Amino acid sequence: MDAELNGARQIAEKIIDNVDRVIVGKRKTVELAVIGLISKGHLLIEDAPGVGKTMLARSLAKSVDCSFKRIQFTPDMLPGDITGVSVFNQKTSDFEFRAGPIMANIVLADEINRATPKVQSALLECMEESQITVDGVTHDMPSPFHVLATQNPIEYEGTFPLPETQLDRFMLRVSLGYPSISDEITIMEKQHFAHPIESLRPVADRAEVLTLETAVRKVFVDELVRQYIASLVAATRQHAGVRLGASPRGSLALFRTIQARALLQGRDYVLPDDVKYMAEPVLAHRLILRSKEQAEDRSGRSFVAQLLETIPVPGTLVKR
Repeated sequence: MDAELNGARQIAEKIIDNVDRVIVGKRKTVELAVIGLISKGHLLIEDAPGVGKTMLARSLAKSVDCSFKRIQFTPDMLPGDITGVSVFNQKTSDFEFRAGPIMANIVLADEINRATPKVQSALLECMEESQITVDGVTHDMPSPFHVLATQNPIEYEGTFPLPETQLDRFMLRVSLGYPSISDEITIMEKQHFAHPIESLRPVADRAEVLTLETAVRKVFVDELVRQYIASLVAATRQHAGVRLGASPRGSLALFRTIQARALLQGRDYVLPDDVKYMAEPVLAHRLILRSKEQAEDRSGRSFVAQLLETIPVPGTLVKR
């Protein structure tokens, strides 16, 4: 690995270590969150209430010195509460745009599925095209731009399922799960007098985040690995139990995240194992199952795991 990629890896490791001070015993999930950040993607954190979803997003945001806004989603929100509105200025006799909280480098969309689908759709344009259109005028999002969304499982009271188009725009979906007994004791000890996030300081700035995003794209992906990704994604569309498989956006997300994982592993090339590691968090939330499979309580995760066992892994790769 050359000096540029190694320097980028060290920056990413600093961010992971910083978040790890707050999120106890969930190193893998923290690494996945940082992979989403440096891959220019958006992150969906789904889990039961109280396990640290919001804290993970806040810790990641505080670890990088970028502009940050938090949006608490509620059932009575309007799209303008997110994107902003045009207001008539009597002094200039003209309308001026007042930006909403979405105009920030890192946006925490907290409990996103408590808002109606109409409000959720306000995020579609900015998450895909890094711009918003208000009253016919287009405004560019700042760079970098990342949405970190949290949601409770859809069977919880007062939640609205995210539409397929919205789910597809999230590069990764992760979950924290409950801590082990020893980790839960550590959490209590760390929060005896104050919460660790109160003393958390940035370890990277905006320029370093942009450097990370550029470095990720320089990681080599062999043709055989690209074929492996394409075969895996195509299989999600052909499975009898899946009504809607992963889109080409899913292939691109898997392509980019395996580059980021290889970088974190200290390599300037990817391996098939990177694809296997990232397939579930990248693809599972994009699969819409048929009603029979839902009745049997199967999930997108189980389908991806099944496909990884059946799709042949490419042979020996030639390192560049």
